[in-house]
Amino acid sequence: MEILRASYGDASSDSDSDSSSPPTTKSVSPVSNPKAEAIALPPPPLALLTPPNPLGALDSMLNGQSSRIRSFPHVQGNYALHVYIPVNIPPALKEEVVQFLNRISLVVPGLHVVDADVPLDILCKDDHKLEQVALGREFHISLGRTVPIRVHQIDSVIAMLRQKLQFQKGYWIDFNKWEVFVNDDKTRTFLSLEVVTGGLAEITKQIKSVNDVYKLHNLPEFYKDPRPHISLAWALGDVSDVLKREVVNEMKRSSAGGSILKRVFSCKFSGIECRIGKKTYKISKFLDEK
Repeated sequence: MEILRASYGDASSDSDSDSSSPPTTKSVSPVSNPKAEAIALPPPPLALLTPPNPLGALDSMLNGQSSRIRSFPHVQGNYALHVYIPVNIPPALKEEVVQFLNRISLVVPGLHVVDADVPLDILCKDDHKLEQVALGREFHISLGRTVPIRVHQIDSVIAMLRQKLQFQKGYWIDFNKWEVFVNDDKTRTFLSLEVVTGGLAEITKQIKSVNDVYKLHNLPEFYKDPRPHISLAWALGDVSDVLKREVVNEMKRSSAGGSILKRVFSCKFSGIECRIGKKTYKISKFLDEK
């Protein structure tokens, strides 16, 4: 395998690497035998072109086909930039969220776990695995669009984000509305929890600061009327009508009880992070930290 990698180069590397420096090229010594120059290498093994799958056997249920779609085309030398607030669902509420996702997946086929290609109806056969895969991860509130940037922009973007957002006061974020969103090109629909009261004013100010940095780097700004949220599941295409109908139905069915659909899920603001490629940068810290 190492010999093959040496012959073809590391096929799994791309512009989403941890390094912020442009790739270097290796010089090739002239071939003494002129006939050897016309001999082409055979195609590399597929294993070299396919990165390891962290979901393991679960992904094999999808027949090897990925349903995810890039929001922008891959270009060599570009790095994906994303600025966000990390969010973790409290352990006490995870069981209720799992039950809700379980019921929704029965009537809305094609729902998937966010950031994964695993269908919810498969995960729902095992509540423990559903909680582990669907909720055993960090969620995020986006403060700006996910956009491509060049290597030479990285240091400037990070420095300006820290200048504007480094010191933040702590506050509470309330997720008290189930909502359905569709992306700009209507290729995916998202089931989300929206922030409509506590924390909305603070997050809106933070989005404005991120927009200021984006504008200085000729990057597209966030939506005109931002609606902060975390997304729990997604489906291909625009299935917003059916998904909204089922969310409303679930709220009606739970109106007699005190389920998560009828009460506020709150968490404390935990800071702002910026992910560029595969590297994460801490942007803010609290004013009351010593």
